[in-house]
Amino acid sequence: GRGSSMAAVQRFPPAAVVLMLLLSLGASAPGLLWAAPPILLRPGPLRAGEVHRLITYIFVYEDLTSLACGAMIIWYFGGNFERNVGTVKHCFLTTAFAILSALLYLLLGSFVSRVSEVESAEGFMPVAFAMLGVSTTRSRMKRTLIFGFRVPVVLVPWFILCVAWFIPHSSLLCNLCGLLVGEVYGLGYCSHLDFPESVGSKLDRVFPFSLLKRIPVLRYIPGSLAERRALASS
Repeated sequence: GRGSSMAAVQRFPPAAVVLMLLLSLGASAPGLLWAAPPILLRPGPLRAGEVHRLITYIFVYEDLTSLACGAMIIWYFGGNFERNVGTVKHCFLTTAFAILSALLYLLLGSFVSRVSEVESAEGFMPVAFAMLGVSTTRSRMKRTLIFGFRVPVVLVPWFILCVAWFIPHSSLLCNLCGLLVGEVYGLGYCSHLDFPESVGSKLDRVFPFSLLKRIPVLRYIPGSLAERRALASS
């Protein structure tokens, strides 16, 4: 019946998350299999006109360990974010967060490079920090437990930022930029990045989102809050 079919849909992975995983695998494969130079976020290539790096860097990983860590980050942070905002808005904000984090990284990197070497940026982690920044600034919880200690929720991303420093090929500066972008957006200072639910619902019906909705093994999250609540409570 309808209830069993809805329960089956709930078990499927979110559509945008699967799309991000496939793009990461495809973008990283040339470097992993044939030692092709990875398309990382660096100032030099951007000055040469390779502006696509402002978005493609979030899908690129230099080795299998980084790819596996990236996949888990996409699955957890990206999945939770998609369930909260819908597939359309997830895709839109992922692109916006990636570009804004990259621009801020390049801006701050020009100053940091005078005193220290600035590592190249790669992978989904800066976008994950942006999503975490949004979630914590808008959370109704005031405190949470970390290793048995109750700490303010707003400090959680900064604690995770320190832990992420030790992850291979992780750019501390770009992760910081992602977190700052997410917190600014979460506090409501980037309202121009938002669009009405009615627009999200209309986009649900156009390509490529209409195609994602038709793939039976994916869980498409609608743009309407009422539909998302109905899906979550089913």
